[in-house]
Amino acid sequence: MSYPTEYRYTKDHEWVHVEGNRARIGITDHAQSELGDVVFVELPTVGTEVAAGENVAAVESVKAVGDVAAPLGGKIAEVNAELESSPEKVNEAPHADGWIFVLEVADPAAVDGLLDAAAYERFLTEG
Repeated sequence: MSYPTEYRYTKDHEWVHVEGNRARIGITDHAQSELGDVVFVELPTVGTEVAAGENVAAVESVKAVGDVAAPLGGKIAEVNAELESSPEKVNEAPHADGWIFVLEVADPAAVDGLLDAAAYERFLTEG
């Protein structure tokens, strides 16, 4: 799979799409593939302040439960409520309709510390 070049990525397999001071966040295609069929997504609470690296959501599949960490610090601005009734969107379109939450980013410069698409793809192949 070719990962969207306008996104940033973490070594924990989250993607980040920054638009101004807001970042839409989800899990990567690699992560959803490793999890298998997603059956439930535990969403964070809108308005919650989170620190970078803090677990804020969970994705449950038929095989495992994976935590989703906030790649950046900030405040939860929005959640993808459609995942409550259609968690399979995480499998079907992990980088589009399968997004999990939107964060109002406290420090936009922190995005520079995340991986670009090429670095994430190298990380996947090199381990």
